[in-house]
Amino acid sequence: MSKEKSIFSNLGIIIIISMLLGIAVGTALYVSNTGEYFATTICSNLGDIFMQLLKMVVIPLVTTSIISGAASIGNTKSAGKIGISTFAYYMFTTCFAVILALIMGNLTQPGIGVDSSISAMFSNEYADKGTIPGFWETIKGIIPTNPIKSLVDGNMLQILFFSLFLGFGISSIEKDKKEFILKVFDYITEALIWVINKIMLFAPIGVFALMVYSIKSFGFNSLTPVFKLFIVYIFTLGIHTFGFYPLMVKLLSKVSPIKFIKKVMKPFSVAFSSASSMGTLPVTTEVCEKELGVSKEITSFVLPLGATINMDGNSIYYGLVAVFFAQYFGIELTMASYLAIILTATIGSIGQAGVPGPSLLVVAVLMSANIPIVGLPILFGMDRIFDMLRTAVNVTGDASCAVIIENLKQKG
Repeated sequence: MSKEKSIFSNLGIIIIISMLLGIAVGTALYVSNTGEYFATTICSNLGDIFMQLLKMVVIPLVTTSIISGAASIGNTKSAGKIGISTFAYYMFTTCFAVILALIMGNLTQPGIGVDSSISAMFSNEYADKGTIPGFWETIKGIIPTNPIKSLVDGNMLQILFFSLFLGFGISSIEKDKKEFILKVFDYITEALIWVINKIMLFAPIGVFALMVYSIKSFGFNSLTPVFKLFIVYIFTLGIHTFGFYPLMVKLLSKVSPIKFIKKVMKPFSVAFSSASSMGTLPVTTEVCEKELGVSKEITSFVLPLGATINMDGNSIYYGLVAVFFAQYFGIELTMASYLAIILTATIGSIGQAGVPGPSLLVVAVLMSANIPIVGLPILFGMDRIFDMLRTAVNVTGDASCAVIIENLKQKG
């Protein structure tokens, strides 16, 4: 009885069960062609409510966490080392993810032999959405001219930039003043974590509703032309999540890779079901601090930063999609094409919001290698499932960085 109770007291398990029930109900409604009102009105709105509740706390939570973390780290001797190491690790894993995707795409060739009937689904709807800013536009775009407007607009990269600066500024003032301000931000963060923990109690209902709506609306037909790509994607994510990350943890931290994978399954399942790195932040933080031995000083800096710039799962998606369409259209990719894909996917992933939604950066990735983008609509129908998978990988990467940087801090 106690075992049964412990299983159902685990939110991640309950969410997964809700997701499976949602898939089952959605499939039944789709096959029987019934329940239109239940799926498209009731479930659609319940799912939207859940996602809006998550988004409600994303901006204030990230802002206070980054300010608090930067203020704590900024006062230590290893501040610069920690910041540079964190950024370098995220960029390295993202670059590795793209390269892995390109290798797997060429080995498995998911775009070869795709049914030509999918061409009827092609459109040029996304043809004008692939422009990427130049170097100076990118740099200027990071710096907010009005931080309050950035908060209102939800511009994550500008919020991150300002919060880091403010946090380091707080670390430089007198000890008494600094401790007072830090307490204020810490208390606000605690209150926001309480809010998001209460929101997560609604997660099983929200996830069930989202799955019913998605399956009833799209069915499984939209997966048919890209089924091979989907399988290759899952396999590649598996290598990155259960091979690459544990290897990094083993080489660069004191945490056992097996222990790491076991403990990180909780935020992994929440991220998978919610498709939101930001929404999973409190769960990832709790696991890293209480079960993986990472200090609050590190988690409050590394994890919000990772939720903003660490997009390994997305990068694998971009790489595989590029290879998929290149193979489908019979385009031979050159070394220059591969380099363009790697650079665009790695640099472009910085600052992507850690909230769900179709990822149009894939347009820029395809255009950088001169690959036609007219076939993209066949993927967007199932973007929710792709998004759930890549978000779970992103969150695992955030946690791996936290335990590695904690080890670096203890050494330094």
